[in-house]
Amino acid sequence: MESSATSTRSCPKCLAEQPDGAIECGKCGIIFAKYRPVVTLQRQSVPENRARWMSLAREWLVDSDSSTDSLTFGGRAVVFLLLLWWGRAFIFTPLETNYTGKSFFHLINLPFHEAGHILFIPFGRFMTILGGTLGQILMPLVCLGTFIVKTRDPFAASVALWWTAESFMDIAPYINDARAMDLMLLGGVTGKETDGHDWNNLLTMLGWLEYDQRLAHLAYNFGILLMLGSFAWGGLLLLKHYRRLSP
Repeated sequence: MESSATSTRSCPKCLAEQPDGAIECGKCGIIFAKYRPVVTLQRQSVPENRARWMSLAREWLVDSDSSTDSLTFGGRAVVFLLLLWWGRAFIFTPLETNYTGKSFFHLINLPFHEAGHILFIPFGRFMTILGGTLGQILMPLVCLGTFIVKTRDPFAASVALWWTAESFMDIAPYINDARAMDLMLLGGVTGKETDGHDWNNLLTMLGWLEYDQRLAHLAYNFGILLMLGSFAWGGLLLLKHYRRLSP
């Protein structure tokens, strides 16, 4: 006797069993011939989207720099070497030494730190305390965005990225001191002699005080990565600028 069983296949969308030769799913209603090409098109669009974003990033971060004069190149080279020399010290000096807190650049960060406390007052006590750290990180980020979008100066943006990296490294010793509270504060006293300091209060409010050193190293290492990125970015721009100078 011949078998009367009918061969079946699964719907590619809802996986319901369908008779062999069916042109549409009896459960979800998709047309098989139309469904598969859409899936294939979506899969093919992924690398295309990635390539488009890469092209856009290259246009804004590298190709938008069209400087050709030698004077600008010389000034950029001096700035790059200065930041490279200074950054080397930040990268290779342990955060426990508070080298960043004792550096000249700490004095540049300080006004933005204090302004951040005032700026975030409307958002409550927690954000007012955190505002100091946010202020000194947001300021270089604002500069970075302005240089990329408004002035179309990616080399200046790479310098702002270096500043952002330094700001993360600058706050790391502060976080690291959350429990010990030995660092000298702006008023000439330590956290022990007052009601604590920003990161002692923040981590206490979050219940994370025991993680102060881990968070400090996370901030410091993130700053190192950003600084290395700024060197790579600035160095690439200098190289392309140099090539534009060549006859």
